[in-house]
Amino acid sequence: MKKKKNFMDFVPCCNPVYTWDADKKGIVTVHVVNKGFYNWMAQKLFKRPRVSHIKLDEYGSFVWQQMDGKRTIYEISELVKGKFGKEAEPVLERLVQYFRILYQNKFIGYVKQK
Repeated sequence: MKKKKNFMDFVPCCNPVYTWDADKKGIVTVHVVNKGFYNWMAQKLFKRPRVSHIKLDEYGSFVWQQMDGKRTIYEISELVKGKFGKEAEPVLERLVQYFRILYQNKFIGYVKQK
């Protein structure tokens, strides 16, 4: 019998391919190096940057900094509730969508569970 996995038990971690830093206010900027033939063409023809800097908002920055490869999505949601309170509602729906977007764009992965 296959055991069903609960998304709230997943443990997210930042993709080590991308570097990031936070400013004094705690806003995270993720640095993405644009590699590959099509990116090279865009850089040459359309003057696109070699490195894209993706600035996260206050909520996204807080969540990004909580991903340590040990905390589950549920634990992170509790931290978000504690910091932002009612402003972050509905926390779980927003957080699940946020993690799906990050995963689809390969900004995060999930640590294998035992």
